[in-house]
Amino acid sequence: MEAEPPTGTQRTIDGVPRVYYYGYWIKAYDVPADTLLAKKRLIEALTRRLFNHVEHGINVPGTRLDEARAAYDRETVPARKRVKGAMLAGALFNRAADVFTKLVELQAIGVHIHHDDALMRQCGDHLEEALALGKMVLHRSGEEGIDELWGEPFKAFAFSIEDFYVSRYVKIAQTMRAIDQIRDTLSAAFAGLAAFEGSVPLLRDFTVAAKSKCETLRTDVDHFEVWTSFVVSAEELTAFVPALPESAPAAEVRIAAEGVDLIRRGVELVGNTARARVPMPKSAADLVERCESFRGYAALLARPARSVA
Repeated sequence: MEAEPPTGTQRTIDGVPRVYYYGYWIKAYDVPADTLLAKKRLIEALTRRLFNHVEHGINVPGTRLDEARAAYDRETVPARKRVKGAMLAGALFNRAADVFTKLVELQAIGVHIHHDDALMRQCGDHLEEALALGKMVLHRSGEEGIDELWGEPFKAFAFSIEDFYVSRYVKIAQTMRAIDQIRDTLSAAFAGLAAFEGSVPLLRDFTVAAKSKCETLRTDVDHFEVWTSFVVSAEELTAFVPALPESAPAAEVRIAAEGVDLIRRGVELVGNTARARVPMPKSAADLVERCESFRGYAALLARPARSVA
């Protein structure tokens, strides 16, 4: 039996460069040169991705940072303060991006920018404060926060680009494990239920596509195929219909309806997890609880009725 390779091992597998982290061979990419321009582009991409996955209304321009801070400081109602804290975090991220852009422009005309420059420190302070406030921000689903995403632009600023890529591979490995756990949870819920046997290969294909989605950059030449497989496999699994006889009793129909709802919830959760590239533990725990309840209910109804003496 082959020993597990050390973390960070690189290999070319089926013509694709891959790197090993915590049980997964993840598609590897060349690390760009560690320059202010490369960091600017990386932070911009990470910030766009962040706002794409969080709740609406918090992408506040950096020019309104002082207004956002004043609104947050004045607020005393907890629920409203959370939302205003999220808006302040957005303004801080955008202000940091604005500052970084100007630093890169200065560097482009020959001005040497030191790491301890006052504007560099200000940029780092804005990102760090936004990271702390990011715990108030909810995923677009509204179910939980994904504060790991708020840490990525700060990591891109504070770490070398090579170290950032390592942290990215670690997070992708964690995301792939979370996707596999969701798959296993759903598979266990439907084990032994003949009506749901047809969902097993669809679930497997979908999670394979989801893991490929989370490891593939949008700039990759394979993006068109990877995204298409991800979308189509999700549609096919969502459209699954349990194999019930026409004369199925009402109890089996109820089980089937609950099972279909679990599949759709699983598709949504895997999709959110793969696109955000971070685990969503609260939502996953909720799905596990629902699957356990479903298994108990299905097993109870599957028991043969006892004869009455």
